[in-house]
Amino acid sequence: MQFEILEKPTFSVLKIILEPAESYRAEAGAMIAMSSNIELQAKTSGKGLLGSIKAAVGGESFFASLYVCHSKPGELWLAPGTIGDIIHTKLNGRIFAQGGAYLAGTPDLTISTKGSFKAMISGEGLFLQEISGTGDVFFGSYGTVIERTLGHGETFIVDTGHIVAFEESVHYSIKKASKGIFSSIASGEGLVCEYTGPGKIWMQTRNLSAFAQLLMRFIPTK
Repeated sequence: MQFEILEKPTFSVLKIILEPAESYRAEAGAMIAMSSNIELQAKTSGKGLLGSIKAAVGGESFFASLYVCHSKPGELWLAPGTIGDIIHTKLNGRIFAQGGAYLAGTPDLTISTKGSFKAMISGEGLFLQEISGTGDVFFGSYGTVIERTLGHGETFIVDTGHIVAFEESVHYSIKKASKGIFSSIASGEGLVCEYTGPGKIWMQTRNLSAFAQLLMRFIPTK
């Protein structure tokens, strides 16, 4: 498998070259185009029914797309549903991502979901996708991606709506953006993730939930 990320950083697309008998897994609906010798197969996104339900709760589709290349090399073009960038990382272990950030990856990677009770009761609905195994994985963002490497014991705070992914070596905790109910309401900020290194975190420059709330102002009500 060879790949290239084109049209960065705002309208990024992922071009993958598959060899005969190679396959690749992608989020349902991510395909732009493909060679005629590539076969699309629908698979459940998790291991078994329960695993697929958990994946769907975490922002991934209930079904995933498996692309299988036959007879000769073929092209597969993918893109996330939002306007933004695509990042790649070589996985050997685990990585955590914002629900819905997963775009594509090696077919034998395992995807499961971790939910935050604090985020759910606050209405922010933070679910993390846990991707584990060995291989390539790609994530999509809303806006441009900022990568930051944290040193051992270094802390950094990120709004929950701007999270893309972080390495398993990074410890995280969820907390209020500001102390006190009045401050939280007045500032317009909800929950944040406090990360402690060592390891890498990836952030997106735009918040999809904030954009959706902005659009609601222009939708007529009955």
